[in-house]
Amino acid sequence: MGEASRRTTISAAFHQSGPDRSHNILWSDKSKIGLFGLNAKCHVWRKTCTITTIRHGGGGIMLWGCFSAAGTGRLVKIEAKMNNAKYREILDESLFQSAQDLRQGQRFTFQQNNEPMHTDKTMQEWLRDKSMYIREWPS
Repeated sequence: MGEASRRTTISAAFHQSGPDRSHNILWSDKSKIGLFGLNAKCHVWRKTCTITTIRHGGGGIMLWGCFSAAGTGRLVKIEAKMNNAKYREILDESLFQSAQDLRQGQRFTFQQNNEPMHTDKTMQEWLRDKSMYIREWPS
């Protein structure tokens, strides 16, 4: 909301949103790890260009993972381009198994960010079909 926040502020907001279910939340995200340097642009000034460079970051891997207060869940290497179908496949194969491994029970709260593939109509229908409880998360 444009204001500085502290741990106590965030904690108070969670407590206001309902009973403390933080022990039963399964958080997830994906991340790209570049093999050479950062995923951002980097500008370097040189007198002469004598250093060999690797174009477009030189490759990397993309991973999806999840964790809860009980520990870390499965880590999945994403081989193909991530799209809605691939994301649902990962959730089907790894999210529920991770919840079971972490003893989250059948009724855990799933936390994801607001990427378009997470919030589109087909994904919302899939989550409803799986009876998933999703914690609202601001953009």
